[in-house]
Amino acid sequence: MTANLSAWFEPQFRELAVLAFHSVLFAVGPVHALDVKAFQIAARTRRLTCLPAEDYNPTFVRPLYCMRELKNLLYEQVGRIGKALASPKRLELIELLCQGEKSVEMLSQQADISVKLTSAHLKELRTARLVETRKDGKYVLYRLADPGVADLWVNLRYVAEERLVDLQMGLNSLITHGNDLRGVDRSSILKQAKNGEVVIIDVRPDDEFAAGHLPYARSLPLTELKKRLHELPKSKPVVAYCRGPFCMMAKDAVVLLQKRGYKASKLDDGVAEWRARGLPIEQ
Repeated sequence: MTANLSAWFEPQFRELAVLAFHSVLFAVGPVHALDVKAFQIAARTRRLTCLPAEDYNPTFVRPLYCMRELKNLLYEQVGRIGKALASPKRLELIELLCQGEKSVEMLSQQADISVKLTSAHLKELRTARLVETRKDGKYVLYRLADPGVADLWVNLRYVAEERLVDLQMGLNSLITHGNDLRGVDRSSILKQAKNGEVVIIDVRPDDEFAAGHLPYARSLPLTELKKRLHELPKSKPVVAYCRGPFCMMAKDAVVLLQKRGYKASKLDDGVAEWRARGLPIEQ
């Protein structure tokens, strides 16, 4: 028995064991080459020696003798997501990608950082499989890998808002009395918009509106709002929204509308928050 087990400590057999674990752990989805490589490197670095009790079987892994090492590796893999998110600018890039597919150049402009630094941040997000790419001529376009990434961002921000006093104070400083709809039921806003009782305007750029927007919303980008005010009736309340609670465009739109005599309010939710609440999105 001892002789048989000692053979499994050889590097080639240890790698087979690692691949076997990988095939089980990631059986719920497609195996990505990046994950295999990361898992193998981690196994070699940490000298994982998880041994099947009997002969290797590619479809089923027997009970293991070193669950501690395996658990460490599993937490380490999840930690890759936390590491990728541990940057304010990468969080902002994820929020921007919640609005739709974007080029590196566009993300660089909207996040107010250099193209080189934007590319470096996107590389980290791609390594963690949070974003994906496609080629469009000479441009590389980035998008979120899955709607769950947007939900992760929204939920992370919700937790931060609940736990961090500095964040709460910062958000409260953005609220002007009577202009915020934070406590209003979203379903009632939808119902009022459907009945024509309020006008919802999306003040994001046109391409973000086309990628997804709230039901019954009109596209009125902030850059065009001043010259298109005649399209909005003054007899109805106007609700403005943009990319979420950290976005300033809806706040600026409300200030402009109120100066021109409109009854306007800001909706904190963006498309990602709306979807996370289980509410419909239109394209």
